[in-house]
Amino acid sequence: MMPSGKRQEKTALHIRNKNRERYDLPALIQAVPELESHVRPNKYGAASIDFSDPRAVKLLNTALLHHYYGIHHWSFPDGNLCPPIPGRADYLHHIADLLGESNQGDIPLGENITCLDVGVGASCIYPIIGVVEYGWSFIGSDSDPKSIASAGQIVEANAALKGKVECRLQKNPRFIFQTIWPATDKIDAVICNPPFHASLEDAQKGTKRKIKNLSGKKTNIPQLNFSGLFSELIYEGGELKFIQNMIWESRKYAKNCFWFTTLVSKKSHLKGIYKLLEKVEAKQIKTIPMGTGNKQSRIVAWTFLSEQAQAAWVTARW
Repeated sequence: MMPSGKRQEKTALHIRNKNRERYDLPALIQAVPELESHVRPNKYGAASIDFSDPRAVKLLNTALLHHYYGIHHWSFPDGNLCPPIPGRADYLHHIADLLGESNQGDIPLGENITCLDVGVGASCIYPIIGVVEYGWSFIGSDSDPKSIASAGQIVEANAALKGKVECRLQKNPRFIFQTIWPATDKIDAVICNPPFHASLEDAQKGTKRKIKNLSGKKTNIPQLNFSGLFSELIYEGGELKFIQNMIWESRKYAKNCFWFTTLVSKKSHLKGIYKLLEKVEAKQIKTIPMGTGNKQSRIVAWTFLSEQAQAAWVTARW
């Protein structure tokens, strides 16, 4: 097997991210031996994998969860999105810091902290990382019954997750919170990786562009396999419309949630998001920059709780 070379830090990642250093391929191959057949020299001669190959990427992420997070059972349909573990972990670490800011700098740990993952997906990735890293409890919602079933199977197959993750089916995809969020539920943080594309055509163009960037090769596939991915990738109006709808709905749960948060991939969407958050009278709005690889993104967070209400929340729950 080829040497992986010096393991340099990926300095854009959060300081607590387990993958700040370059991948330890020998250790990952030991965790998932099948990964070895996908290791190739990159253009610099160092051992790597072909990130345009979906099978290689899935095996890599399976190995990361096995080696760094102790998750030995992570199986979901190949038609669903395979999330990049380092980027997903970064989101959770930034949310932990956000909660810690309201707790005298101490990150609140344990099952009393409840997060709602909007669009949990078949991979159940955010609950996995949040439970392992911080011991939090999770509610995962999704409008795709197959994704909910898959996420539930992952929870049941891993002892560390049992009893800490509840999967809820959003039966009405017009809603984001309604029908899956009872008035009795208190949520410390909502997290969301919203659908990015406005149509199947946009999604296909984006995927072809991504494959070309990763492999340097054009793809002439007329229709890529997006079976089961509409709820993950596509929303009428795209990312901005989804987030706007999320903000409108969040008003109804103003007293039931400490922080609402969402990823925002396109910087150009921020102006419209800030304008709407001011319109719904959010008490605080924060933007947290994120960067993994060549991609720059950010988290936008908002709360309707006054400083007094925030203090009371922390005293009662944390």
